[in-house]
Amino acid sequence: MTRPPVFPRSSILVLGSTSIQSLVPSTIISQLESLLESHRLEDAYNLADQRRKKLEESLEIDEDEAEELRYVYQRIGFQCFAETLFEDTGKHLFNGEVDPRLLISYYPDLRGTLFSQDDAMNVFSGVAEHMPMEASVDDIIVSNLVRNYSPHLAPDTQTAPPTAELRKILGMAAREMLLVFLKRNRTRRTTGESIDIAIDTVLAKLYAQFEKTEELYALLQQSNDVSVHEVEPILKSMGQYNALCMLYEQRGDDLKVLDVLAKLIDGEWSDEDIKDPTSQLVNLLTEKRDRALIQRWGVWLTKRDPKYGLKLLMPRDTGKRREKPEEDIALLEQIQEANPVAGTQYLEYLVLQRRTSSRELHMRLALSCVNQVLSFLKDESVAKLWRAKASSYSSSRHDNSFLSYFASTTPDSEHKRARLKTILLLAGSSLYDPEAVRERIAECGKILKLELAIIDGKLGRHRSALEILVNDLNDSTSAEAYCTLGGDIVPPKVAQAIAGDLGLQDWVTVLFGLSPPTKGVNGKGAGPTPVTRLKTVNEELKKELLKILLEVYMDVEKSDRAAQLLNAQAVNLDILDVISLVPANWPVNLMTSFLARSFRRTLHIQHEGKIVKNISAGQNLEVKDRTWDVLREEGAIIEEELVDDDDETEDEAGPRSFDEKGALSEHVAMQIVPGLDDSLLQVAQHASAGHEGGIDDLS
Repeated sequence: MTRPPVFPRSSILVLGSTSIQSLVPSTIISQLESLLESHRLEDAYNLADQRRKKLEESLEIDEDEAEELRYVYQRIGFQCFAETLFEDTGKHLFNGEVDPRLLISYYPDLRGTLFSQDDAMNVFSGVAEHMPMEASVDDIIVSNLVRNYSPHLAPDTQTAPPTAELRKILGMAAREMLLVFLKRNRTRRTTGESIDIAIDTVLAKLYAQFEKTEELYALLQQSNDVSVHEVEPILKSMGQYNALCMLYEQRGDDLKVLDVLAKLIDGEWSDEDIKDPTSQLVNLLTEKRDRALIQRWGVWLTKRDPKYGLKLLMPRDTGKRREKPEEDIALLEQIQEANPVAGTQYLEYLVLQRRTSSRELHMRLALSCVNQVLSFLKDESVAKLWRAKASSYSSSRHDNSFLSYFASTTPDSEHKRARLKTILLLAGSSLYDPEAVRERIAECGKILKLELAIIDGKLGRHRSALEILVNDLNDSTSAEAYCTLGGDIVPPKVAQAIAGDLGLQDWVTVLFGLSPPTKGVNGKGAGPTPVTRLKTVNEELKKELLKILLEVYMDVEKSDRAAQLLNAQAVNLDILDVISLVPANWPVNLMTSFLARSFRRTLHIQHEGKIVKNISAGQNLEVKDRTWDVLREEGAIIEEELVDDDDETEDEAGPRSFDEKGALSEHVAMQIVPGLDDSLLQVAQHASAGHEGGIDDLS
């Protein structure tokens, strides 16, 4: 079945002498043009709506009729647009399925650079002829005001208050119409990519201008084609920084997100929807795990918020990473420049958490701790308190060390923690330069006696260290521990007890090589690996230190302490060395216990030697008895003198050695005797070879 033509058909023809005329029904387009020319807009609306209803009722839509209907609606829409009837404009242009870019082109501030000269749009020629010739919607509004109110308003329509207000109202209505029109067009999403970009971008701009924040967020959270560089300026000018961050995140532009958050942190920008920009910045950097980016922004953030800055720079779970002291030192210097306090915390992190073995970093931490202690001592109240503690301890006898006394009796404070940290580091680490640290401590050496003793122990100046402990601090407990530990003043158990009270477990775990007090799921200690190991004390060094300590006790006439040391360490002291050190006026009863134990130990060693000697002799006799029968059965072997093939005489070749017993022992060793092990065979060989008599003489 052939399709009938779409143009009007006539069934009546009128023939004239010179012409042929026909009666045809008027088309919808001709009717529309007639209505619009006579400015009968309502009739034009009704005509278009009637045709649309008729088309919708058809079972099969005629594409040509649908095309005519689109033309009609577009023609009506632009006529309304030219007459500033904006509400009707949007409705009819949407029904006419006009290209949204055509309407957007009348809004230069919203259009931006979305269109170029190479972009093309399909427009009905009849529609294009009747489109407004003005460049923008504002020009259309001004033209209408001039046409309707000039010269009735003085001085002119541009400056007269009524028309100025009306122009503002019409401009707002034009933008609201465009907003509704684009929202409805976005539901179609059947257009090309450039059209989708234009719709979404202009919608985002309009939402920002009208401060429709929720609608803007909804648009950005969906899949969209918003042009970032187009909406950036208006979002910034309207303070929509959260929307800007959402847009950057969708496009994967993390650097711009960080820049926005940085300005919010600095207070340059503000957005109520971003409650905590600092946390957002930290979380974003943590997710990206970009080390260079984290270091850059971590240092920047440390200047403003050390807590969050160090949270970025000091991750708890670092995993296995090759140690790079140069990079660590460079980053440390940047942090110290930004915030000295944060730099100290980061230095502690490198030594205690990252367990660095860099001598320079350990030295920096040691000097940092010492400098902090010296800064506290500038406060006279702190210096007076510490002097009082030392005086109180030395004036009476105590069973515990000065360090334990100081930690337990001094009120908890920053200066107390600083000094205890310094003592733990100086005692536990062996990676700093003790000579340089001693020069620094010497400024307040009269107060920091314990620290000086620790440094002297590191330098091997044992007599000086023991003299400080005994003479200046009256700390015999630490002095004897110094000898027992081979030059260390702070026992690991004491350090662990002090650290447990002050929350310094990492210092003890890492520096003293102790397992943490808590255990993990698998039953093993969970904590940082120590940078030092528990050392084994050399017994000779231990005896030498005890001798030096005894000499120090003798020099200051501490007879009770010396006697106690002799009784406690008798096994490690030589009686001859002790006798030479004891003053002539010492009462014998002070040494009774030491001498009795020394003599008893000497006698015990002598008796033990005799027992061992007799046991060895018995074992030798048993071996001889077990090998007697074997040697007896083998008998003696006599070898004849060998005659040289060259008929060399004894005088020419010299006398030859003949060892009968050696040959016999070798022969016996070659035999396999049941029940006789190899060790007995070797003993038998030696016994036979070393006996001056014959085999019969073995008994």
